[in-house]
Amino acid sequence: MKIWDYFATNILTQPAYMIGFIVLLGYILEKKPIYESIAGFMKAVIGYMILMVGSGGLVNSFRPILTGLKTRFHLTATVIDPYFGQNAVTDGVVKTFGRTFGDVMLLLLFAFVFNIILVRFQKFTKLRSVFTTGNVQVQQAATAFWLLLFCFPKMGRMEVLLVMGVILGLYWAVGSNMTIRYTQDLTDGGGFAVAHQQMFGIALVSWLADKIKKHDEKTQKKAKRLEDIELPGFLKIFNENMVATGILMLFFFGIIMLVLGRPYFNEIYVTSKGASGLAPGGSFLFYILTTSLGFAVNLAILQLGVRTFVGELTESFSGISDKLLPGSVPGIDVAATFAFGEPNAVTIGFLFGALGQFLTIGALIVLHSPTIIIAGFIPLFFDNAAFGVYANKRAGAKAAMILPFISGVIQVLGAAFIASWVGLAKFGGYLGMFDWDTLWPVFTAIMKYLGIAGIIIVIIILVVIPQLEYRKDPKNYFLMVTDYDKYKESVSKK
Repeated sequence: MKIWDYFATNILTQPAYMIGFIVLLGYILEKKPIYESIAGFMKAVIGYMILMVGSGGLVNSFRPILTGLKTRFHLTATVIDPYFGQNAVTDGVVKTFGRTFGDVMLLLLFAFVFNIILVRFQKFTKLRSVFTTGNVQVQQAATAFWLLLFCFPKMGRMEVLLVMGVILGLYWAVGSNMTIRYTQDLTDGGGFAVAHQQMFGIALVSWLADKIKKHDEKTQKKAKRLEDIELPGFLKIFNENMVATGILMLFFFGIIMLVLGRPYFNEIYVTSKGASGLAPGGSFLFYILTTSLGFAVNLAILQLGVRTFVGELTESFSGISDKLLPGSVPGIDVAATFAFGEPNAVTIGFLFGALGQFLTIGALIVLHSPTIIIAGFIPLFFDNAAFGVYANKRAGAKAAMILPFISGVIQVLGAAFIASWVGLAKFGGYLGMFDWDTLWPVFTAIMKYLGIAGIIIVIIILVVIPQLEYRKDPKNYFLMVTDYDKYKESVSKK
């Protein structure tokens, strides 16, 4: 247990070092010189740290703005955000179920080991992806722990860990596996899958985008991707990604910040001891300008980080896939996809997802919903921006607008339902990402009302999904991972 605690604390739940560890292991297995292996480790860790600087900058800058709406309008509301969700479980699990949060780390261990076993026996399971995003694993293990206890409050400690270890391990393996085909297409054989909170969402959005594309082809409409749209006159400034992002974020966040008012940001300055917020004598106009344009800065930093570590990870992982886990790919943070495809798709996906969320939150307030949702920045951005990127790649600008908008509506309605039902709303937070607003409420209902039979049904559903994927194209299923160029050639012939 001491060895596991050390590994989990310092490597597994620290994505930069987890990625670095994988790169180091891969190069050692490839028998690269030790200096090359260490250099690869350093480059991967530094690249991921750059990504985390960009990602953290986005979250830390804009989370207080969105949660400020709760304070400004005195709402008793649930914030949909992975960290608020984790804190809600931490606060409530002892009071509600008399369990300790320490079991969450054991659940993570069981699920992670089971994920590796599933990939090792891919000949039978048809699963090809190892979930390596440790911070996300902690958040999901916490919420899954609560959901299973809600369904089976009297279940023993080891039974809870074993049952949810199997279900969560399957979800990690199956979900990340479902993103492989679409991510390989997006990145032109980047050699990784997405291991995050919207894996089923990416598969669903990509599938729907393909349907939209087929419909456009039948009606002889040519779907224009965002990168193909040339704007006329002064609108040409929006063809430049950084300029477009800066202007759109200034408009979007500028309005919210004006609504919150100067005193709110002065108060943040005081409570944070000058670390953030607006100093009493500072210019509110330039504070809004700096904060909004910071979105484009942090997005550029995030994309630089991705470019730094993804190539290293892809090259080194062949050592692991050759020696330990044949035919596998690493599942990594969804932010890695933002460096591929059209950069403006990230901004468009975010904005249309935000529009869907805010309209739905307004409807909840008007209809006096017992649970009011506050938009968290992480679901708002990381789900919907990714959906915009994938949708634009497969079906163009229309899909990049419509599908994130629908996602925003679903996120709010799904989170309001599940957070109220399972009792997390009263602790102020819920994970709130797409899969946990759609797939997991369904799983929870099946287990709650069907008992042990429900657990078996959920496991069967997850086991069957990769088998169905494999049967659709058995010739190319593993080829898309082992040799993407041959896969493309095979698909073009087909």
